[in-house]
Amino acid sequence: MADQRRAERLDQPREPRGVRLPRVDQETFGRWSEGIARGMGTANFIVYMTLVIGAWFAWNTLAPPSWRFDPYTFTFLTLLLSIQASYAAPLILLAQNRQSDRDRIALEEDRRRATMQKAETEYLAREIAALRIAVGEVATRDFVRSELARLAEELDEAAQRRQRRERRQPGREPRRHGGEPLDEPQDELDGDYARDRRPEG
Repeated sequence: MADQRRAERLDQPREPRGVRLPRVDQETFGRWSEGIARGMGTANFIVYMTLVIGAWFAWNTLAPPSWRFDPYTFTFLTLLLSIQASYAAPLILLAQNRQSDRDRIALEEDRRRATMQKAETEYLAREIAALRIAVGEVATRDFVRSELARLAEELDEAAQRRQRRERRQPGREPRRHGGEPLDEPQDELDGDYARDRRPEG
């Protein structure tokens, strides 16, 4: 009685009724169907099938009538070929479906890898641009050479101005506290230093 009440309850799903078919491993059956489809799509299968059908025709045509198991019109052979075709078509379709699933997964994987490669390429492009900007701000060898050459020219010009001043004032020779002569008056040196440090323009 309790079992009957439990079966009549509407808040619980009913147990499936009818004949329960055996469950088949889809992966195993799929590999098996692919193997059959791959074998039927070869030249060896066509050659062997042609030889069998030719031997069937020859035996049931040339053999004595008492030995013929499928006389003309070859009804039994037609039945076998029909069964073969009826099974071959679904097996081939199953193999094609599995191949299309693999192609779809491979396409999705290729698309994912392409997206990752695009992101990595963009990242590397940004890094290269940042490095170029950083290298542009670093003093290069040519820049250092040009600055040294400019400083050398300024020093040469200062030495020439000092020599011209010495030629204009040959008798003036100030001395230090120790009695040694100075090469140039201190005030003139200070004035030359101030003029050299003055910005051009």
